[in-house]
Amino acid sequence: SKMTVKAVKMPCTAPNVYTKVPDGGWGWTVAFAFFFVEALTYGIIKSFGVFFNDLMESFDETNSRISWIISICVFVQSFTAPLSTVLSNRFGHRFVVMAGGVLISTGMVTASFARNVVDMYVTIGVISGLGYCLSFLPTVTILSQYFDKRRSLVTAVASTGECFAVFSFAPAITALKEQIGWRYSLLSVGVLQLSIVICGSLLRPIIIKEEEEVKAQPPEEPTETKYMLENEQTRTSIESIDSGVEITTSPSNVPGKTKAEPKSEEPKEHVQTLIENDSTPPEPKTKLLDFSVMRDCSFICYAFFGLFATLGFFAPSLYIIPLSLSLGISKDHSAYILSAMAIAEVFGRISAGWVLNRKPIRKIYIELICVVLLSVALFAFPFASEFWGLMTCSIFFGFMLGTVAGTHIPLLAEDDVVGIEKMSSAAGVYVFIQSLAGLAGPPLAGVLVDTTQNYSSAFYSCAAGMVLGAVFLSLVRPCKAGLCHRQQQCAEESAAEAVPDLPDDFIEMDIGKVENSGKGCD
Repeated sequence: SKMTVKAVKMPCTAPNVYTKVPDGGWGWTVAFAFFFVEALTYGIIKSFGVFFNDLMESFDETNSRISWIISICVFVQSFTAPLSTVLSNRFGHRFVVMAGGVLISTGMVTASFARNVVDMYVTIGVISGLGYCLSFLPTVTILSQYFDKRRSLVTAVASTGECFAVFSFAPAITALKEQIGWRYSLLSVGVLQLSIVICGSLLRPIIIKEEEEVKAQPPEEPTETKYMLENEQTRTSIESIDSGVEITTSPSNVPGKTKAEPKSEEPKEHVQTLIENDSTPPEPKTKLLDFSVMRDCSFICYAFFGLFATLGFFAPSLYIIPLSLSLGISKDHSAYILSAMAIAEVFGRISAGWVLNRKPIRKIYIELICVVLLSVALFAFPFASEFWGLMTCSIFFGFMLGTVAGTHIPLLAEDDVVGIEKMSSAAGVYVFIQSLAGLAGPPLAGVLVDTTQNYSSAFYSCAAGMVLGAVFLSLVRPCKAGLCHRQQQCAEESAAEAVPDLPDDFIEMDIGKVENSGKGCD
């Protein structure tokens, strides 16, 4: 038998096709892009605290009303996560991230001309918030698809972009404000964020196809050959649909032959394999958004963990500078505290990635330990009364925040939660649920500050939310183990009832159909 393979080269804009998860390759470029996307999204959000007092003075507003700017931004970013998932599945990750970069830059530049705080709600809160969602979520999703064994470590290291951004942006923006004012500083940040478009252009999609071997049928007895020819059309159709290749084994397709000759001693069949890039058979349609994850108890517990833990993610970085100023610490030293928090977060992310990359390890339990320690760090802030005490608390909080913030979304790809197959939809639903806490967290802290006239109360509310998150995180693994056990029992019972008694001659006669049916199920 002869085999002909025709391969068509794909353009640079086409998806990367691998036979297995590459754990590298173009994934390193995607990790590089994710680093800068993190820096220009969450890095800017966490650095926004440097504008806090300027906005209060310019617009003559309270803490809680200024806090709504970031609250609306985080809420829109999280609330529109399912939209980001749908658009990514429909138009591709690259286009969605590039569109998000344009929205972020447009909102931030327009905010520099705001006349009141309501304008800030619309520009930074709604426009930039939507752009943050379209930029961040597709990037972290496609990065997880390029890596398997190194996923935790690579994602953790790449996510340090926001930490380096806070470390560099906080003192840089503070110095820039002294020279050109907060409006032109905000304008400069918006122009810088336009570079997200370049990062989005680097996100090539990935397709994993298992390598399949096509073998020619050996010569057989006349009776078996006749049976195979009679069922040839059905077999060829099924195999071509399963593997994505066209297999022509019919004697009528061989040049010079017009009918089958089953009694010939020499095999007359030729196997021709065509791999065409533009003429692949239709594949089953992928759901734009799969809400079936909501039936998974382990995912529901994990989503509640994200809901309450988000209360402690953003408020500390927003209120650390006002808290330090209330303690009599200068503006320059306050910026250093925020920068130290960012550097500690870098080490936290890298350490968490290294630990979670070890085998064998139950990653969900490591995450739980980190969340408990993060709660302790939040409770420690109100006890700081001078510069070095606040610096110590900030470093401890930054390190523990890095261990959680850099891993809580990639952990969705683990089997303890939903697995890599459903991660895209699960990430959209998960971040959507987080939106409620993103909206309520900073304003709740602002109301407590306005009521008590003490910035320490903001950190108590964050700590309470983190403790509740730890409770739900501790339930993820037990729920998953119980669900898997029930599914295994149901599968065993249904298998025992569904197997009929078949005669031996029936099995021999239909062995080909059974094999092809098994391929179709896979």
